[in-house]
Amino acid sequence: MKKLLSLAVTVLVLAALSGCGKKQEAEDLQPITMESLGTISASVPATADIKTQEVKVSSTQAVMQAKEVLPLPPGGPYKPTGVEIQTALQYAGFYTGKIDGKIGPKSKKAIEDFQSANGLKVDGKVGPRTWEALSKHLVAISEPAKR
Repeated sequence: MKKLLSLAVTVLVLAALSGCGKKQEAEDLQPITMESLGTISASVPATADIKTQEVKVSSTQAVMQAKEVLPLPPGGPYKPTGVEIQTALQYAGFYTGKIDGKIGPKSKKAIEDFQSANGLKVDGKVGPRTWEALSKHLVAISEPAKR
């Protein structure tokens, strides 16, 4: 009999507690009044800090995932095209040939002359230093000068 009575009491207590939980949820869903805003504002900063940390973590994870997915840009300095080199050399006054984008003997000679005139290492190649000096003469790549 004692076991049956204690079981009944336990069931009643559990039923009462579970009913309170539902009542609490219903209270949370009711509209906020102006009076209740004053009491809620004290608890907002702690919640905001947690949300801010969650956002920082998720944005960091997104950046890490993006780095894994996106291809890396080509390394090193900008490499100019043959047309850009010939056009810049033409505007600088060192190249008089046809602008066809092919770096042949005339273009190479013009590059060497340009390098010599500008105190650069004369190797006939347009490296970063040569291009830095040469690109200043590039006026309009879309409309190469005609000769």
